[in-house]
Amino acid sequence: MTDEDAILIGEGVVLDSGAASVPLRMMSGAIDMIVTYAVLIVGFSMLERAGADLNDAWARAIAIAWTVACLVLLPMTVETLTRGRSLGRWAAGLRIVRDDGGPVSVRHAAARALLGVLELYATLGMLAVTVSAFGTRGKRIGDYVAGTYAMRTRGAKRALPRLAMPVGLEGWARTADITRLGDGLALTARMFLTRAPDMHAPSRVRVGTRLSQQFATHVSPPPPAGTHPEAFLAAVLVERRDREQRVEEERMARAERDGDALRRLPYGIPDAD
Repeated sequence: MTDEDAILIGEGVVLDSGAASVPLRMMSGAIDMIVTYAVLIVGFSMLERAGADLNDAWARAIAIAWTVACLVLLPMTVETLTRGRSLGRWAAGLRIVRDDGGPVSVRHAAARALLGVLELYATLGMLAVTVSAFGTRGKRIGDYVAGTYAMRTRGAKRALPRLAMPVGLEGWARTADITRLGDGLALTARMFLTRAPDMHAPSRVRVGTRLSQQFATHVSPPPPAGTHPEAFLAAVLVERRDREQRVEEERMARAERDGDALRRLPYGIPDAD
């Protein structure tokens, strides 16, 4: 595993992050740039036809506004709404995520879009390619500033195995009060449990203990005395997953019931059809 594919989680333990290679980033960036230039050109041609009656000052102002919208606002909005995707990244099987693996926010997207004007469009991508080639995890300058990187969503080495509830902790987990875990903390614990069998024993103990201490601040009451840290982590993650799945299933069922009610005629009058 190279440095570009690594996340250091503490105690010198390195986990696979699934970072995208530079060629994949080049391909996705080229697609996005082509689409952006096409939108720019179409907008300018429409402005030229519709702006015959405008004076030069208004025409320049509109042209500047359209350029900013295409180069900054459009990629920022798309990246925020799609949680790190774009047309080029969809085609290349990539997604922009935070350094801890969590989803990007508007703040991350704004920093990347603003610096992208310099890295991608002002230098035709040469600055971004150069920095990515010599940096870590294929990052460009915007990624370093925003604290993000491009993760592969297709073609990964393997999918993470499904966690199972540790024996003996089912009853405790069902009644435990689990507050919201940060996305980064949950992802780190999930990847740790996957890699734990291959880790050096002292590092495995230290990292497992440290993560379990962090998890303990989100869980009440604590697990039964003598519970192994890794079993505690697995139990919390499994119960968290199952609860979120139940909430989503209930939401979908409620939406289906509401849809049925909206489709029925009022006052219980049967449909003539």
